Amino acid sequence: MAQVRKPMISWRRNLYAVWFAQLVAIIGFTVVLPILPLYVRELGVQDEQQVRIWAGVTYSASSVTLAVFGPIWGAISDRHGRKIMVERAMFGGAVLIILMGFAQSVRQLALLRLVQGAVTGLTTAANTLVAATAPRERAGYALGLLQMALYVGASAGPLLGGLISDSFGYRIAFWVTGALLLLAGMVVLVFVKEAFPPTEQRGDQGTVNGERLTVRHRVWRHLAPALGSTPVLVVLGMRVLTRMGARVVSPVLPLFIESIAPTGARVASITGLISGVSAAAGAAGALWLGQLGDRVGSRRILILCALASALCYAPQSFVSSPTWLLPMQAVGGLAMGGILASISASLARLAPEGQEGVVYGVSGSAMGIASVIGPMTGSAVAVWLGLGAPFLLAAAVFAVSAIAAALLLPRR
Repeated sequence: MAQVRKPMISWRRNLYAVWFAQLVAIIGFTVVLPILPLYVRELGVQDEQQVRIWAGVTYSASSVTLAVFGPIWGAISDRHGRKIMVERAMFGGAVLIILMGFAQSVRQLALLRLVQGAVTGLTTAANTLVAATAPRERAGYALGLLQMALYVGASAGPLLGGLISDSFGYRIAFWVTGALLLLAGMVVLVFVKEAFPPTEQRGDQGTVNGERLTVRHRVWRHLAPALGSTPVLVVLGMRVLTRMGARVVSPVLPLFIESIAPTGARVASITGLISGVSAAAGAAGALWLGQLGDRVGSRRILILCALASALCYAPQSFVSSPTWLLPMQAVGGLAMGGILASISASLARLAPEGQEGVVYGVSGSAMGIASVIGPMTGSAVAVWLGLGAPFLLAAAVFAVSAIAAALLLPRR
């Protein structure tokens, strides 16, 4: 297969344009995520155990299809371009989330979330575009900056969503998200430039020595850059563990805050504030620790951040006021920013040139799998053991992640 040449364009221009577009899009996505459990209740689910179960289902639904479609979109991006994949995620997400604002039942909401996972995958698409154009020695900086956009957006989105929901209702929050995604898609359409070579210049990946490959061999040929590399598999394993640890708490956090908040408190706004503080700290961690990883190695950053996360999550199970959650969520967010930047930079350095799409596509599947297991497990644990138990489970998962990273990841 002919080697793919780097596009002769400014990688910094693309990075800054994608940074801004991802910032706007993530603000939109996170407007609605913290209020999903509360929206489930508004759609007619009243039994508290059922609310917790459906909260886990709605959180996980998009991750199921994301896990299936991630490698497919990644392989398509390697053959047809990365910019169009980012546009697909943004414009497709806009339509689907606007429709969620019109949902009449929790089943309709879950179905739309299922379709959302098949269509979107924004973070994977954006990472692929930036990783394919940025110099590999600057991967930590470029992908850390992109993670910073994710966290800055995630710090503003929940707070905005809480204020909108408390003032105008939950449905308006979904429509605001749709509008923000449309804006982000237009930014990519106008400002991102991609000199992607036509398919024929990169060879026919469906043949070897003039002979057609079977479907099974063609699938493996696409997935081999990720599944055939032991270092990539180890990094993907870290992706699954750390993502699962973070997602265990997600569906029960608003309900936990509601259980410890004073009577009559504005729960959606408090949840948005706490989520926003965590995300703001994550933005700082992604940029600072991503750059530091370029100098001292991503392995060291990953181990230290996983340990810090374990130490932050365990005490949260025992707090009696939302005020105590703020500093713990902030430190946890800082550590998670470092984890994500380290993993993304490692994948960028390990991915074969021209096949970044499939590596990040499989990474998206790994995140999708973890995002299914995490929320569903967290919801089940909350039903059986109480709303504080998922925090202890998250701490245990991060502790296992730190140990696994120390034992399995190569030192450089």
